[in-house]
Amino acid sequence: MKHDTPHKQAAAHAQAEVSLSESGGIRYLHLGTPWVQGSMRMARPYDIDLEYVQRMMAWLLFVPDLDAVHEGHAMQLGLGAAALTKFCARQLRMCTTAIEINPQVLAACRQWFRLPADGSKLRVVLADAAEEIRSPEWLGTVDALQVDLYDHDAAAPVLDSAAFYADCRRLLTDDGVMTVNLFGRAASFERSLASMAEAFGAQALWTFKPTREGNAIALAQRRPSRPRRDELAARAEAIEARWPLPATKWLRVFKPVEK
Repeated sequence: MKHDTPHKQAAAHAQAEVSLSESGGIRYLHLGTPWVQGSMRMARPYDIDLEYVQRMMAWLLFVPDLDAVHEGHAMQLGLGAAALTKFCARQLRMCTTAIEINPQVLAACRQWFRLPADGSKLRVVLADAAEEIRSPEWLGTVDALQVDLYDHDAAAPVLDSAAFYADCRRLLTDDGVMTVNLFGRAASFERSLASMAEAFGAQALWTFKPTREGNAIALAQRRPSRPRRDELAARAEAIEARWPLPATKWLRVFKPVEK
């Protein structure tokens, strides 16, 4: 079977038509198909609604000092419905950068998903993530990198090679962490993990069990560490005390990759 190249997939995503739907007090973002690309609970627009998107915040488990999170830099590759971007900027008060290739997605997020305008601590860059993350201005500056790059069919990650993950690793500070959504009907979870292991080393990797919808979140540390379960439990409780995230539940389905 022939597959499009990442750049062809990116071009398709850039041209995909944006549409919205609403149900049960939740607004959904679509890119020309029924597949959900993001959501927002209308009554709590700055919380994270979807379970897998909440798990993309698991990098908080590895933050040395939660009281200093607001001093860090978060970057999202793929804006979606801006849930992660809004949470990092508004709830965590971090300097936040999102890279999105489709200007219609950005316009929809600003008009329908409560994404604030760019300011001193929030910036959305309209660009191809594969190219933008090689820009020298970003190298070594990112404390939390969140990667959710899917074409309009949600069939597989647009960027999923060892070379791409190596570029991601170069973005991170020494204590920086990357989380990646690996959901995909045609994607191989093990192949994706192997690409990450090539770039980060297997000891740097952690994974969640898939959600009911099939989203499998992987986490990679710039500098590997293996905290004890009681240490992670204490950090999870501290996260829940500060922000609306089910961090203690994460530990039931979150573990290091054994290699």
